[in-house]
Amino acid sequence: MKRYFRELSVLAALLVVLLGLAVLAPGFYQPQPLLSLLTREAPTLVVACGMALVIISRQIDISVGSQFSVCSVCAGLLAARGWPLAAVLPAAVGLGALLGSLNGALVAGLGLPSIVVTLATMVTLRQGLNLVRQGEFVNLPDGVQWFGLSQAGGQWTLVGLALALLVVLGLGLRHLAAGRQVYAVGTNAEAARLAGVPPRQVTFAVFVLLGALTGLAAVMNIVQSPQVQPLSGAGLELKVIAAVVVGGVAISGGRGNLWGAFAGLLLLACVSPALTHLRIEAYWEKAFQGAIILLAVVADGVRTRRSQP
Repeated sequence: MKRYFRELSVLAALLVVLLGLAVLAPGFYQPQPLLSLLTREAPTLVVACGMALVIISRQIDISVGSQFSVCSVCAGLLAARGWPLAAVLPAAVGLGALLGSLNGALVAGLGLPSIVVTLATMVTLRQGLNLVRQGEFVNLPDGVQWFGLSQAGGQWTLVGLALALLVVLGLGLRHLAAGRQVYAVGTNAEAARLAGVPPRQVTFAVFVLLGALTGLAAVMNIVQSPQVQPLSGAGLELKVIAAVVVGGVAISGGRGNLWGAFAGLLLLACVSPALTHLRIEAYWEKAFQGAIILLAVVADGVRTRRSQP
């Protein structure tokens, strides 16, 4: 029970928010608003799964928002040129993996701090996209929205895909040797190396995987609208890091799971409608996310100090 205290705390907080919404906004529990909420958060969940792996390995990537924007625009441009979604999807995933490999090569290959590397790539990608697109939207052709299905069918497809990835990655992280290697590197990279685990390869792999998942999430994003916004990923990095850290993934690495990250994301997703029904300005949502990250990091630091002899 003590081992999963953070996850259980998040579930308790989520329950409190849901009960509050039941009192203040019973309409929130209508099927369509719930489905719309889950659909909007499906791409974020996919990115959060990758971010959890990166943080468990004792790294961080704050460039995912910029990667998401670049992959979304590129996927939209390919679709506008007549590419079928069956070709756009692997192209976006490949582009995301390429961007992730750049971060991974600089962090794992050269030993540079991940916070510095990803800050640099975040700014470079965002400003480069601004320079190229000048804020211009990408208009998508017919047949792209909702994968060419009905709106309800497309929404259920997105939610099902995100949940399937959560289950596959969550079970793999817990039961596969590759998952245990991620925990080992995050706990103590030198001890992992002495045990035969290659820390640099593991670090490189988690960055590439996060990039690939970001590319997938970008496609899941563009099918929800007839246009692609160049800055559609702005603020995504804050949201996924908050969800992951609040969900029990230790910012110091080596601890946490995807189930807690999922609960953390649901908690953050419910904050926005809760603020709306409390008539609190929407811009406070980012402030709450930042405060939640700070509280989670402080709690993790206190826990680490108490565990030391």
